[in-house]
Amino acid sequence: MKSLNEQDSKIFDLLGKETNRQNLNLELIASENFTSKAVMEAQGSVLTNKYAEGYPGKRYYGGCEFVDVVEDIARDRAKKLYNADWVNVQPHSGASANAAVYLAFMKPGETLLGFDLSHGGHLTHGSHVNFSGIYFKPEFYGVEKETGRLDYDKIREKAKAVQPKMISIGASAYSRDYDYEAFRSIADEVGAYLWMDMAHTAGLIATGHLKSPLPHAHVVTTTTHKTLRGPRGGMILIGKDGENTLGVVAPKSGRVKNWSEVLDSAVFPGTQGGPLMHVIAAKAVAYGEALQPDFKDYQTQVIANAKAMADEFMAMGYDIVSGGTDNHLILIDLRNKGVTGKLAEEALGHAAITVNKNMVPFDTESPFVTSGIRIGSPAMTTRGFGEEEFRTVAKLIDRVIQDPENETVHAKVTQEVEALCEQFPLYDFITA
Repeated sequence: MKSLNEQDSKIFDLLGKETNRQNLNLELIASENFTSKAVMEAQGSVLTNKYAEGYPGKRYYGGCEFVDVVEDIARDRAKKLYNADWVNVQPHSGASANAAVYLAFMKPGETLLGFDLSHGGHLTHGSHVNFSGIYFKPEFYGVEKETGRLDYDKIREKAKAVQPKMISIGASAYSRDYDYEAFRSIADEVGAYLWMDMAHTAGLIATGHLKSPLPHAHVVTTTTHKTLRGPRGGMILIGKDGENTLGVVAPKSGRVKNWSEVLDSAVFPGTQGGPLMHVIAAKAVAYGEALQPDFKDYQTQVIANAKAMADEFMAMGYDIVSGGTDNHLILIDLRNKGVTGKLAEEALGHAAITVNKNMVPFDTESPFVTSGIRIGSPAMTTRGFGEEEFRTVAKLIDRVIQDPENETVHAKVTQEVEALCEQFPLYDFITA
């Protein structure tokens, strides 16, 4: 068999260019991270060749004796990591995991109460352009204009008014922890299911830096990259409360099934076919890494770095939504700087700094322009950056935003970024 370079030199060259980009850019997108060599080796393994529809011990294909063990290891490690009673590691993505939750818990046309996308929520929590907002009736709660934080009394009143079948928690641009007890109290009061999508904060929750939703939510979903630092993929989890107090009657037999059975069926065959066994192997490796003591040290640094950067920005007069952060990200409202999120993202990209434009609460710009940018600390913390480096990064970003169309500034900052990156090598075992 030919090597990639021999078989397809165009793709090989593009991989080299992307390797250089990752090595020489500041990766500050809050939903991205850098996996270990071990995770990439597992994901690039021969398991990509194996079809394994079904679950361990109950496959529709032969030759699954080894992949069954791989999936069992992944499930066992995930349960240990989150103190969960049940886990499904097959979802291809966070959106796939969320689709299975909808299939298991709701019928088309029923009401979902979710975190408003324009306030920091997620596309799959009821956005009108997403299946969740097309097939279900979305209602939303959001943050307070004065504080940038959730008001649980107002969420309770909203839930009482709209009587949702399910309440979702979780966001892509909310920098504070959640009061899960308050959310569960609200859900119980209106007879709703409670679902937490912890995609962004899964690594911080695994190490106890943020509260765990599992004792309170009926079901929890997550991605496996972001702060968890695994391969791109999804997962569904249930704690004791969800497993023991919820049941559904099977239509033919009349037997009461628990939610683990219902959710397994919602993943396969409900929303997916064959699982990606090479990705599940990479998930198993990542869960094993997350169970090691140094992963907790890493998450401690992730939060410290985000806080240091937020403090530096605020000292320079930037408006940080909610006035700081409890987790790995900060959301910056640029309106007092006279710069849109779109312009800031483009200008910073010219200076080898990768961020994403982002809506801020009560935004006056469109989603294609936005008034803010979102910045996260996980990826550069993986490279070894500490608080001092993140304060330096904040100052570099400020220089670009102060004069966003100045190519001389772009070039100078790019040189400083590359010099900084060279002090913290990323993938020294990969040559472009």
